[in-house]
Amino acid sequence: MLDDEGLANKRGWMAMAKTLHRDAERVTPERFQGIMSRFPAGVTVVTAYGEGGEPRGLTVSAFCSVSLSPPLVLVCVDRDSETLPAILSSGGYTVNFLAADHADLALRFASKGPDKFEGLEYGAPAGCPEAGPVLEGCSSAYVACRLWREVEAGDHLVLVGLVREGASAGDGVTPLVYGERRFAGWRQVREVAS
Repeated sequence: MLDDEGLANKRGWMAMAKTLHRDAERVTPERFQGIMSRFPAGVTVVTAYGEGGEPRGLTVSAFCSVSLSPPLVLVCVDRDSETLPAILSSGGYTVNFLAADHADLALRFASKGPDKFEGLEYGAPAGCPEAGPVLEGCSSAYVACRLWREVEAGDHLVLVGLVREGASAGDGVTPLVYGERRFAGWRQVREVAS
């Protein structure tokens, strides 16, 4: 049995749910981006080698683990991305989890600039030859993947990868997060939440 406060809370949630449902019918691309900015996410740079061996990469926040056995992850990549052809032709990709002090790299790899790898140290993962470059000294962790499945999803492709190699820099390297159109280090987020 709900008391008066419980009933008021339930009515409030029901009214909000009706408003959310009504507004959902009017979700423009701009509104959708604003809504999604309310969900903080880790920041990754997904890399691959093109057919000529040239490194390609883009910033991705649409990344998550999918399965423990087998170890699977997914990334969502825009169909117009200059990195997508490299991922598809090589049959793999690497997800570099950017460290907190590398928001500049997130912005660089989010651009269409031709020299994204200029001045960076990187290497190929030994345990997954089809994967992309591992960014040295700027990642809190990485996973190198063989392309396992592709799923069409609107203007993006969902690329599921089988993790064949990976490593973490350990507790001393804080990951970068992005939310409400701002970058922050995970340590900063934890301090604010405490």
